[in-house]
Amino acid sequence: MASAQKKSIPAPELTVGASWFNVSKPLTLADLKGKVVLLDFWTYCCINCMHIIPDLKKLEAKYPKELVVIGVHSAKFQNERESENIRQAILRYGIEHPVINDSNFAIWQAYGARAWPTLILIDPEGNIVGSDTGEGHYELLDKLIGELISRYRSKNLMNDRLIPLSLEKYKQGPTYLSFPGKVLADEASNRLFIADSNHNRIVITNLEGEVLDIAGNGETGRGDGTFKDASFHHPQGMALQGDNLYVADTENHLIRKLDLKAKTVKTIAGTGKQAAFMDTGGMGMFSPVNSPWDLAYVEGKLYIAMAGAHQIWVMDLETTVFQPFAGSGREGCIDGLLDKSALAQPSGITASGSRLYFADSEVSAIRYVDMKENRVKTIVGQDLFVFGDVDGKGKEVRLQHPLGVANYNNLIYVADTYNHKIKIVNPVDTTSITFSGDGQPGFIDGKEPRFYEPGGLSFDNDKLYVADTNNHAIRVIDTKTKEVRTLQIKGLKMEVSENTLQSAIPPFARLTELPLKTLKADSEIQLTLNINLPKGYHMNPNAPLIYHIDAGSGIQVEQSNREVRLEKPELPLKISGKTTPDVQSTDLKISVSFYYCREDNQGACYSDAVILRLPIKIDKNTGDTAVTLDYRVKLP
Repeated sequence: MASAQKKSIPAPELTVGASWFNVSKPLTLADLKGKVVLLDFWTYCCINCMHIIPDLKKLEAKYPKELVVIGVHSAKFQNERESENIRQAILRYGIEHPVINDSNFAIWQAYGARAWPTLILIDPEGNIVGSDTGEGHYELLDKLIGELISRYRSKNLMNDRLIPLSLEKYKQGPTYLSFPGKVLADEASNRLFIADSNHNRIVITNLEGEVLDIAGNGETGRGDGTFKDASFHHPQGMALQGDNLYVADTENHLIRKLDLKAKTVKTIAGTGKQAAFMDTGGMGMFSPVNSPWDLAYVEGKLYIAMAGAHQIWVMDLETTVFQPFAGSGREGCIDGLLDKSALAQPSGITASGSRLYFADSEVSAIRYVDMKENRVKTIVGQDLFVFGDVDGKGKEVRLQHPLGVANYNNLIYVADTYNHKIKIVNPVDTTSITFSGDGQPGFIDGKEPRFYEPGGLSFDNDKLYVADTNNHAIRVIDTKTKEVRTLQIKGLKMEVSENTLQSAIPPFARLTELPLKTLKADSEIQLTLNINLPKGYHMNPNAPLIYHIDAGSGIQVEQSNREVRLEKPELPLKISGKTTPDVQSTDLKISVSFYYCREDNQGACYSDAVILRLPIKIDKNTGDTAVTLDYRVKLP
């Protein structure tokens, strides 16, 4: 690697992080002895960190027994320090290796990390081999890892035992939408277009949520063809012109065109490979693009928020020629002439007259391109490490990683993503005010609503549609009353895969000890399992409840010592049994796993699992004949 070590330097321990993910217990260097370890220092806002995830997955697939990748999440933004927010990012990016929340930067400092991402390689004896920063290191890493494995296997020092994983994806059930990134409302045709990003498809409904069509088969891919056959890879922003819907197919690094009459998908820009740093563009499918995140259509041209290039690009839809339009490629917040300005991961864009307003997420800014003056100007926001949640004017204003913008009545509505708010920015007097949301992540409708990292906005008349990304929902705000409701998506199937429905109690099940209970000997007894769900939630009707009873030698239960699956379970669960006459004490253990959803079935569904252990005394003379086991579920 770029800074390979000339002598052995022992790797510092990893146990100082606040939380671990994808594993059932914290990992130590002793646990990793005999493995090649690759530390990935990342923060989930960072486009460069997103770019290396496919490389990490390829390395993990090539060296499944020999390599352990560990993500060390050292947050840039305050919002990214929260463990639940990191867990959502792990789910959104499909990360299946161990991750530690380095919320206080202790591991970052111990390893001397300098930037996001930083990669550090550790040999099977626990010594640092080398480090590098940035993206594009797959070939070098592959070579070094292969050499380490060969060397240490020849010394019989490799350990092929797999690290036990407890993947976060098994804690979340199926949803109608999955991390929707953007939304586009069209009043003229009474249609709503939803980038159902993690389902790799575009869902088309009417403005009341009734499904009209779906483009994409749900698989990760980049195939063109009919709506049913085509595939996407985490699509984001969209632009509509007539019967054509243009889509930023973000992780495919493509621009796609959906013919809404013919119901076909066609690639119009990009090769499927990420464009290099400071690339100059090209034509159609012959030249690459770099993580396009949002689109705006203006007079035959498509303006592209090219997050990966830190630029706005423009594509002539007639000639298919595309090229950088604004931004030098340098990351920052510098105004000025188009090619001299600096942008930072533009992720939302909207057109209004001769201006292109955009959310410049990494500098927490709302900016615009003045197409008459050919200049970039900033309304609110300052620099890479200036962020917060402050309403006010000009330099007083603080946003936190905004991802979406929409123009309405000459005001810019902003998805202030990491503040979990919708704000209004006035480009004339440079003020910013909170319009909706109290700053706390949540899923609450009404006049005191909560959002969870909203990513996209679109207007229809007096209604603002919000892609509420981490809530897996589309929210609708009445701009006159500020009342918020969740759009009821009608006509989607909730797919429940066999992978989701594990056949055993998962490793994240919590052990709960209950107080001693006395039962009467040689008696018929009734066991009642009562699962108390949070208000507004019910058992997922599309997933079974799975339970296993170990009653010991003192209680006879028909279902004892075998797994039972209940389709469409009804609670409380009642189980009959009998105490034996000769045993004086025993332990009753009931393990149960289940899925639950909001009563309207919108948003996220969750998986939960618990092991309830009840010590039992069996008395010949006295005791109860009924046992109630209560478990109260807490939302993640």
